[in-house]
Amino acid sequence: MAQFEVSKTNQVRQLREKADYDEAAVHQILDAGLVAQVGFIEDGAPLVVPMMYGRDGNRLFLHGARKARVIRMLEATPKVCVNVTLLDGIVYARSLFNSSMNYRSVTVHGAARLIEGEAKLYALNVISDHAMPGRREEVRDSHENEVLMTGVIELIIEHAAAKISAGPPDDEEADYASEVWAGVMPLRLKPGALIRDPKLPESILPTPRMQHQTGRVF
Repeated sequence: MAQFEVSKTNQVRQLREKADYDEAAVHQILDAGLVAQVGFIEDGAPLVVPMMYGRDGNRLFLHGARKARVIRMLEATPKVCVNVTLLDGIVYARSLFNSSMNYRSVTVHGAARLIEGEAKLYALNVISDHAMPGRREEVRDSHENEVLMTGVIELIIEHAAAKISAGPPDDEEADYASEVWAGVMPLRLKPGALIRDPKLPESILPTPRMQHQTGRVF
């Protein structure tokens, strides 16, 4: 089973027992997320920006407007850090100190570069299929100027680690005698019912694929 090498860059130091360096675990969390928090340095100061993304093997594709500051900064940044976190629940312990959250989180580090041409078109398809599976087969092809106005950064994952917290509270032994409720409030990101565009003729219905997507749970 392939694993990311544990290094100073990706080693989990806090709650090490929750760390997972297995590639499959990292990929599974990345594939379940929708927004990546992208961190880099601009003029000596840290900056974090949320971005759409898609994954292909150990490559992440990050999407933004070609003239956007974040694309220009990433183009000039040799190393980038990306985090994707899925919140699964709030853990109500018998003390505030031991109260916490259940989550699945991945942090990746790697080299970034702006891509163009066929590689860019491929990456845009990957990003589209990640957020809206199959949608590109239902709509028109992108115009040339639309592609030109879009920036795509390819991030090669060099180091990565997943961190997963699950289960009930981990209380102090003495606190289990406390007469206060303890447990987990589950949280899920789940699509709701589709909302029709007011300009859409009522004769046009969502495709079966779109209706199926409303049952996704992240």
